[in-house]
Amino acid sequence: MTSNLLDTQLDEILREMIDDADDELLLVNPAKGTIETFVDVATHADAELPSVQLLAEERTLKDVMDDFIIASNTADLVEMGILSLRTVESPPRNSLVITDESIVALIDTGNEVAGLVSEDDAFVDRTVETYRSRWEAANEFNLRTPPISRVRETLSEEISADAEADFSNILDSLETARGDGDGLDEVTISLLVAAKNEALLYDISKWGEDVGIASKATFSRTKTKLEDMGLIDTEKVPIDVGRPRLRLKFGDDRLRDADNGQLATTAQSILN
Repeated sequence: MTSNLLDTQLDEILREMIDDADDELLLVNPAKGTIETFVDVATHADAELPSVQLLAEERTLKDVMDDFIIASNTADLVEMGILSLRTVESPPRNSLVITDESIVALIDTGNEVAGLVSEDDAFVDRTVETYRSRWEAANEFNLRTPPISRVRETLSEEISADAEADFSNILDSLETARGDGDGLDEVTISLLVAAKNEALLYDISKWGEDVGIASKATFSRTKTKLEDMGLIDTEKVPIDVGRPRLRLKFGDDRLRDADNGQLATTAQSILN
């Protein structure tokens, strides 16, 4: 061990490793919090990023990617060619950050994080060879969430620029978007944005299905739930041919009076 990163925040350790990597970085068996922190660091990085290969247990990746905020930012990194995700069934005990020059074992005690560093050439070479072989044999992780940049671009084009701004502001006000009581899910957020902008259910559900957020049926079921709970209301809009379409509106004065920073909190309090 030549130098250890002790009493250091996890984001600082990851940022230093990213800065030190020349072309490639391998992240092996990261904990849930490590993946979340890495995605945040990579998303907000100012400098050019190395190619990152992330090898983790499938259940860990699935749990992390249940959060739309993390998953959609991850999808952006994947689409840009910066990040690749694969799964491993029998990971090592420690979380490892590997470059061609060094290995860092991440030790998390719950109260603090340390990075134990080795730069021994022979050991690093053997470790790199081992985990590159495991990477080549690993299965690709199927990330179904669309990239957040595509979500924002298409929402602006298909619904309105105001709707995209509202969507982004709501996401920025949330720590997580899982729909498990700790955060609204992406379908609920989309419907609240549509109601705020009085968009048609047909338009927002078609956009959501086309971009890969959820099916039209999921949007319809969620709309019914929110309508039953009084969050949103609908009015029929006649069309030339076929059944009238439904325009979404807020059904609760507390939502009408809330700004974007308060909208998510207000909606969650009503849902709970």
